[in-house]
Amino acid sequence: MRFTPTRLQDVIVIDPEAYEDSRGFFMETFHIDAFSEAGLPSAFLQDCHSHSKQGVLRGLHYQAPHLQGKLVRVASGVIYDVVVDIRLGSPTFAQWVGIELSASNKSQIWVPRGFAHGFYVLSETADIIYKMDATYVAGDTCSILWNDDEIGIEWPSTEPVLSSADSSASRLRDALHLPEYKQ
Repeated sequence: MRFTPTRLQDVIVIDPEAYEDSRGFFMETFHIDAFSEAGLPSAFLQDCHSHSKQGVLRGLHYQAPHLQGKLVRVASGVIYDVVVDIRLGSPTFAQWVGIELSASNKSQIWVPRGFAHGFYVLSETADIIYKMDATYVAGDTCSILWNDDEIGIEWPSTEPVLSSADSSASRLRDALHLPEYKQ
């Protein structure tokens, strides 16, 4: 696996090595030793699967006060995946990175605790697989408005399909339970 840092501290793109032939491919998406050596979590407590249609935007989500890190990959389709630093006091607070994740490029992204996450579906449908380093806690789901101009994300569309919760999410300056930056 290749681990590539992004401009946001601790947000890492992971490119597994795929062994392909005429039958298809085989790849490891997680290996405890490789993740440990790269300084990433090696214990995941929950897996989730999201299926969405083209034009759907989910996010920007985070869990607080019980923070959660996510390893995100696409099993089918193509998404534009976004990670935002929401750690109060961080030198990169309110900055974001975006990357195309797809079944064909097989890339993954590590979304550390203290970051918000969202994605926009570019293909007809997409299946997104998450591994979390902490379990879901009912009542801890928080959202930041997808088009908050304080963040300035350059989404592929200005008219995405949104849930009612995502369309009425808080702006970053009004968000609840933002985590503190810890060096």
